[in-house]
Amino acid sequence: MLDFLLTSDAIMALLTLTFLEIILGIDNIVFISIAANKLPENQRNKATNFGLILAMLQRILLLLFVSFLIGLKEPFYTVDNSWLSLNLSWQSVILFFGGLFLIYKSTSEIREKVETPHHDENSLKSKRINTLSQAVVQIVLIDFIFSIDSILTAVGMTNGLSANHNYNLVLMIIAVVISIIIMIAFANPIRKFIAANPSIQILGLAFLILIGFMLITEAAHLSKTSIFDNEIGTVPKGYLYFAIAFSLFVEFLNHKISKRQKSS
Repeated sequence: MLDFLLTSDAIMALLTLTFLEIILGIDNIVFISIAANKLPENQRNKATNFGLILAMLQRILLLLFVSFLIGLKEPFYTVDNSWLSLNLSWQSVILFFGGLFLIYKSTSEIREKVETPHHDENSLKSKRINTLSQAVVQIVLIDFIFSIDSILTAVGMTNGLSANHNYNLVLMIIAVVISIIIMIAFANPIRKFIAANPSIQILGLAFLILIGFMLITEAAHLSKTSIFDNEIGTVPKGYLYFAIAFSLFVEFLNHKISKRQKSS
């Protein structure tokens, strides 16, 4: 186990996944703040921290469930004709629809942030929250909605890293725990930084589109899909790491240039 966690692939996957989990958690933090701010001052931190801890446990349970489904590798349906050949398993089906969901969710989120950036926040502000328990329930429900793309992202980043499925699961859980701890400790600074640099969150959503395509090709590869005798292969995760690192480097340069222009 330790040997796997210390490999370069596992470390890169952990760092990238933790970064994406935090970026994906920004909206979560905003909505949690809105829910908690409806309580008296002395209960807000308690509601936020307790809600996030319950959210972490909820994500781990969902990871266990999704990982169990992905472990079902035996084909249950086979297609073999002159132009298409595939062996469907629950693993490939979940990865395929998970990839489609990530692409749909990411493009919808980008469109919403461009056209109606505060629509969901305004609708949450209109809801009444009077007690600590109501706030915690609201926070857990909010996190459940945001957990789906987070979990699919974790699956996409770790699937195939190790032949031992449990090792990949441990890596996903570590990334979730680290990201929740960081959100609890630095929720406000992170939220302020993203508010000042909204393009970072758009980049994170764009990365999800890449991961969505990667999940779809992974599903096709695992189901041994062949179209006109051409078998579909996987996208190496190194391409994804390079795309993320390059995009963040360009964003860093843009940030530096705009900061100099404002100061001059």
